[in-house]
Amino acid sequence: MAKRSKVGRDLIGAAHEMVAHIRGEIALPVRYVEAPGRVDVKSIRAKSGLSQTEFARRYGFSPRSLQDWEQGRRKPEGAVRAYLLVIDRKPEAVAEALRQ
Repeated sequence: MAKRSKVGRDLIGAAHEMVAHIRGEIALPVRYVEAPGRVDVKSIRAKSGLSQTEFARRYGFSPRSLQDWEQGRRKPEGAVRAYLLVIDRKPEAVAEALRQ
């Protein structure tokens, strides 16, 4: 039998923990995060130096959605607002996380 790495053991342990939680056998801690109320999408993109198409492609947005956000026709949802703040504050971390 192959020896399991620490990461492998941790993942298997986490999977067992999730199943126990779903079954109601254990309670797991919950953390709530407030998404920012408003983000200036156009300013974040401009700071990146990318065109709308480049920014959308790099970060996985629809170019149309990006246009709508920048022109105020729509507002990004909570998780997207949080993602945009990370792009603004730590673009290198996002690039590393998305690198394949």
